[in-house]
Amino acid sequence: MHYVLFFFVQSEGTFVSLSKFRFMISSSTIDKVFEATRVEEVIGDFVVLKRAGSNLKGLSPFSQEKSPSFMVSPVKQIWKDFSSSKGGNAITFLMEHEHFTYPEAIRYLARKYSIEIEETEQSSEEQEASNEKESMYLVSEYANTYFQNILWRDENGRAIAHSYFKERGFTDDTIKKFGLGYSPDAWDAFTNEALGKGYKLDFLDKTGLTIVKEDKKFDRFKGRVMFPILSMSGRVLGFGGRILTNDKKAAKYLNSPETPIYHKSKVLYGIFQAKQSIAKEDNCYLVEGYTDVIQFSQSGIENVVASSGTALTPDQIRLINRLTKNITVLYDGDAAGLRASIRGIDLILEEGMNVRVCTFPDGEDPDSFAKKSSFEDLKHYLENNTQDFIQFKASLLMKEAKNDPIKKAELIHDMVVSISKIPEMIKREVYVQECARIMDISEQVIYSTLAQLGKKEIAKADKEFKKEQQQKVFEVVKPETQEDQAQVKEAILYEFERKIIEILLLYGNAVEEFQDEVITTNEDGEVITKTELFHYKIFHKIYMCLHEDEIDFANDSFKEIYADLIHYYFNNETFEIEKFLMSLSIEKAQMVSSILMDDEIYVMHKWDEQDIVVKQKDQSIAQYTMETIMSLRWYWVDKKINDLKNSLSNDPAVDNSEILADVIDYYKLVGGFSGKLGRVMSRYSV
Repeated sequence: MHYVLFFFVQSEGTFVSLSKFRFMISSSTIDKVFEATRVEEVIGDFVVLKRAGSNLKGLSPFSQEKSPSFMVSPVKQIWKDFSSSKGGNAITFLMEHEHFTYPEAIRYLARKYSIEIEETEQSSEEQEASNEKESMYLVSEYANTYFQNILWRDENGRAIAHSYFKERGFTDDTIKKFGLGYSPDAWDAFTNEALGKGYKLDFLDKTGLTIVKEDKKFDRFKGRVMFPILSMSGRVLGFGGRILTNDKKAAKYLNSPETPIYHKSKVLYGIFQAKQSIAKEDNCYLVEGYTDVIQFSQSGIENVVASSGTALTPDQIRLINRLTKNITVLYDGDAAGLRASIRGIDLILEEGMNVRVCTFPDGEDPDSFAKKSSFEDLKHYLENNTQDFIQFKASLLMKEAKNDPIKKAELIHDMVVSISKIPEMIKREVYVQECARIMDISEQVIYSTLAQLGKKEIAKADKEFKKEQQQKVFEVVKPETQEDQAQVKEAILYEFERKIIEILLLYGNAVEEFQDEVITTNEDGEVITKTELFHYKIFHKIYMCLHEDEIDFANDSFKEIYADLIHYYFNNETFEIEKFLMSLSIEKAQMVSSILMDDEIYVMHKWDEQDIVVKQKDQSIAQYTMETIMSLRWYWVDKKINDLKNSLSNDPAVDNSEILADVIDYYKLVGGFSGKLGRVMSRYSV
């Protein structure tokens, strides 16, 4: 996952700039949030943690597992999930687990620790828009609470709405989970109550909760059971209301109108309740209605959302794409206009996602089928009746085509149109083959159709890919090339650079004794090299060694983190991991957290209890540091030698003597490294 929509700068007098948002959270607020936040408290709200030495461990919330591989370090204020390789601080956990944006995570923590959020000055237009949206959120939150209170505490609410939900088969826990409620069957009951609580009529009108006509005002959702529509982070955006009478003049379902906080085409019903399950199952079931979602969730299938009766949109698909690449569309067995509704499949494919389809028996919909099925039966049905989209389209449309060759040609064209929407070349190749097999036509026909659709470049690329794959079948496996060897060396260099970062993070401020060679004179006045012992901070020794040889990091991320660490150590007396993480981008913070927590993995597996001795690096920090530095220098010099060799010219007229002299000098360095590494091992051996 990439968090590139925001950045933050941590220093006195600066603020967090959220360039894609209409507000700026002050740095003082960020400081207060980070100071108050305890990673174990935040994660403890979502994961059951148990003590494991100085750390806490639990089952991964990102994957199915029986043995705990999720570790939290209260000392370092970071976490690491060894099953998924995710890690970071409290902010990154909320972004990964709750799928919050960065500002949403900050606001969540501010509410948790009762911290008032300060925002920097904005233009009057931005301030007005921000205030208006926040006021609308507050009104919607109040309405949600009001509707729920009516359902549970009002006599008519329990008699009418609660009884209705019970008839639909919903348990009390399910009703509470989805925040279902009831709007009284009175023209202005909610409006008068809200006005009495101090909420302004202007915002009641703008949210669509109240309809204002001249001097009259009345409740939009009068006499309806209420379904709150929540954002990914759990904020109330709008409502859906179902009428309980047989009034043919009134719409069966009524949604909130479009508002600055509610855009029907950009939200999915149930996404807040389903997001964790979707990410964990790596699949999202897509249905049409509110009750489909609720009944499925009650049956144990929680990774389900609804488009709320609207045609599926790219924005809704992208919302799911934040959680998974896989969508399974569920259709009623006798749904009218099924052929038209499957156009949404093309939109899903166009977004680069994988789509499968499942239909229910005639007369059944997801709600009714889930209601009468056990969890095991429902799961078994979904597993055994889900088809790939191309198989589904073929079976559906072939019924229409029957033996009519013209209709069959139209069917093939329809399927190829869907294939043309797939942006990934390899995936298109697979579906071309599958389509050709199902329809019993040649792949060439399909490629020709793609070309006619204006996809000539796709057809060409796919043919080239296929030709390349066929050629590979006849290729003889070649021995390891120089390029392969170079990749191996790059991988080793990566590990040594990673170790340098690890040492700086764990021991940067530690003072250790090192051997240094100094030039001096003996009693006869001769210049000699002498070895003496000096005390250095680890970070200072690393800096001097790498700076002396002008060694630069090959990995850009390590290069940036190294520069950040050196700058931090030179400007701070003590090293505070929380403070350092705050100064990094999300990507770098996750990388640092991963390096730190990997050092703890032996605690997770209790290797010491199994008589597996794990050497503690802090028992010989100086040796470990010098071995790593010397090895990094060795590989770096070896890379320089190869680069110089590659720069030699084959032209006899070109003088290569200077390059050759450099190569010889570097080879001498390599010989010196061998001796120095041996002395390091000898000096610090225990």
